[in-house]
Amino acid sequence: MAEPDIACTDHAHTPRKYQIADLASCQLAADIFRALGDPSRLRMLSMLVHDELCVSEIADALGDNLSAVSQRLKLLKSERIVAARRDGKHIYYKLSDHHVKDLVTNALAHVSEPHDHH
Repeated sequence: MAEPDIACTDHAHTPRKYQIADLASCQLAADIFRALGDPSRLRMLSMLVHDELCVSEIADALGDNLSAVSQRLKLLKSERIVAARRDGKHIYYKLSDHHVKDLVTNALAHVSEPHDHH
């Protein structure tokens, strides 16, 4: 059984100041994590870590239909996770910046490491 939470009143300590993110920033970050929380979208992002790709290249590589891939990319674009550029008939997608690349690569690296299950 878990130990109950005990307030930090049984010893003297110096009050500390904490840097706390504002609620609006935390909401925006939570929206990003929600968008990243879908395995199909994360698989697409894992491809975009390496290169800019058009919708048909992503769909072909994943064996998925264009409509589903386009919908996922639309959501990722609305959360500013991916950026798009048009070249003739094709729209190419890439990760918006190095922060997104770090999130995706770090999450996938984290799950690849052996973990102690205590």
